[in-house]
Amino acid sequence: MTGLTRRHTLALGAASAGSLILPRFAIGQADNRPSITIAVQKIANSNTLETLREQSNVGTRTFYSYAEPLIDTDWIGDLSLKPGLATSWRRIDDRTVEMVLRPGVKFHNGDVMTAEDVAFSYGVDRMWGGSAQAGQSGLFGSVTGGAVGKQPPAEVVAVAKRAFPSFEKIEIVDPQTIRFVNKTPDVTLEGRISRNVGIIMSRRAFAETASWLDWARKPVGTGPYKIAEFRPDQSLILVAHDEYWGGRPPLKQIRFVEVPETASRINGLNSGEYDFACDIPPDQISEIEKNPRAEVLGGLIGNHRQTVFDKTHPQLSDPLVRRAMTHAIDRQSIVDALWSGRTRVPKGLQWEFYGDMFIADWSVPAYDMEEARRLVKQSSYKGDPIPYRLLNNYYTNQVATAQVLVESWREIGLNVQIESKENFPQVLAKGPTRAVRDWSNSASFNDPVSSITSSHGPTGQQWQVGEWTNAEMGKLSDVLESSTDRAQRKAAFRRMLEICEREDPAYTVLHQTANFTAKRKDIQWKAAQSFVMDFSARNWGGIRS
Repeated sequence: MTGLTRRHTLALGAASAGSLILPRFAIGQADNRPSITIAVQKIANSNTLETLREQSNVGTRTFYSYAEPLIDTDWIGDLSLKPGLATSWRRIDDRTVEMVLRPGVKFHNGDVMTAEDVAFSYGVDRMWGGSAQAGQSGLFGSVTGGAVGKQPPAEVVAVAKRAFPSFEKIEIVDPQTIRFVNKTPDVTLEGRISRNVGIIMSRRAFAETASWLDWARKPVGTGPYKIAEFRPDQSLILVAHDEYWGGRPPLKQIRFVEVPETASRINGLNSGEYDFACDIPPDQISEIEKNPRAEVLGGLIGNHRQTVFDKTHPQLSDPLVRRAMTHAIDRQSIVDALWSGRTRVPKGLQWEFYGDMFIADWSVPAYDMEEARRLVKQSSYKGDPIPYRLLNNYYTNQVATAQVLVESWREIGLNVQIESKENFPQVLAKGPTRAVRDWSNSASFNDPVSSITSSHGPTGQQWQVGEWTNAEMGKLSDVLESSTDRAQRKAAFRRMLEICEREDPAYTVLHQTANFTAKRKDIQWKAAQSFVMDFSARNWGGIRS
C-alpha cells in the first residue's frame, strides 16, 4: 500500500485536474519535438503488441510506452511499486486489494478511462476467453491468425493463468474505485497487478476492432505514445499522445526498426541512421565509446540466463545426467570471458530485491568437473546424442555461450550436439530432438512467485509444453502462492530451489543478465533495471547543445 490516503489522493487528483492538464496544440502550430530511431534485434516474437500474447524480453522494451498498469514499477530507481493508473491502493483482506483510479486519464482514442475499462481489461473478452486447452503450444510463436472472431489464442489464457492463477473478479465499487478480488489469500497481489499483462486497455476500442489479430497489432492504451504503424518483422512507429495524463510527451515520434546483426546496429548508430542501438555485447562497448558522439548505458537487470532441460527426453530422464551438466559449467569464466566481468553469477533463481524472501546462503551448483564425471558414470547415460536447440544470438552472446557449454559437457563424457533453429516455435516443438534449450527468467516484482512458479510451476511454461514436472514442486507452488505465513513461504521457496536446481533439475542458472544500450551521447536519457525503455517526460532530459 502506498503512503497516500484515499482522501488525500482524491483531493490531489481534483486539485490537479484543472492545473496540470496541458492544452493541445492549436491547428497549424509547429511541433519541434525530436523524433528518434531505435535499432533492435527484434520487436516482438509473436508479431503482436498485446501483452497477454507477447511475453518476451524484446516486447518489454515497447510495452510501457503505449500501455500502463494500475500499479507501476520504478524501473529507473529502486524497483519499488508506485502509483500508475491507480493513485492509491489498500488491502481489504488477504484476497482483496482496493484501488482508486486516476481521474481524467484518456485513452489514445480520446475516451476517458473508467472502471468498466478496468473490468474489461481483466475480463473474459480480453483475458479469459481463449480455448480450454490453453498453453498446449509454445508462447513464443508468431501469430498470423487468431481464433474465430475476437476469441484470443489459447496462449493468452495460459499467460493470464500464470500471472493470476487464482483471479476471481474485478468488483466496481464506484466510478473511481475498483477491487481486485482473488479466490485464495495472496500476499503478492499488488505485485501481480503491476505485471504487464494487467495493463489497462480501452473497452470500446476492442469492441470496434474487426478481429483479435487486428486488436493485438494495434491495442489502444493510455501511455505517453500511441501506435501509429506496426509492420511485423520490420518496424514499429509510436507517436506522441498529447492528452497523456502525465504531461506532454517529450518526443514527436519513436521508430523501432529490426536490425538483427549487431554490427549493423552499431554501424547505423555511428553513421547517424539510428539514435539508439540495443543488445550490445560487452566486448563492443569500448569500440563504440571510441566514437566521441556515442556512449553505452546499462548494467544488471532483473533477469537471469538459464539452460533448460526436457526431462522427457530419453537421455535426460535420469536426473544424474542433468545434475552432471549443472556441475560442468564454469559460470565465472563465462562472466569473465564473454561478459568482460560486467555481470555476475547469482545465488540461483532469485534476486536480492526479494527482501526477506531472499535465500542468502543459497548458491548455484558448484563448478566441479570431477563430480560431474562421477555423476555421468553413475547414470544410465550410454553415449547417445543429446540435442541442444539454439537460436542465432537471440540472447546476447548466446552462440558463444552454447559453444562453451557443449565443450564442457564433452569433457565429462556427454555427447551434446547443437541444432540451430530459426525461431522459438522450432525450439519449443515437442519431438525427439527437444532436450536442452536456452531461456531467461525475469522477476517482475519482489517475490519468488514472479519467477520460479510462473515459469517452472504448474502454470509455468515448462509444465505447459510438457518439458518438466515434479509432484512436490506442484504442492510447494500452491503453498508459495496462497500461504500468508512468511516463514512457511520462505521454507517452501528454499525447497523449490533444492528440487529445481539440485535434485531434479528443471534448469540451471548461468548468470544474471546485463543489458546494454548504445546511444547518441548528446541525448539525456537513463537506462532501466529492465529491458523497459522509458521515453516519458520523467526520463527524457532533452538533447544537449
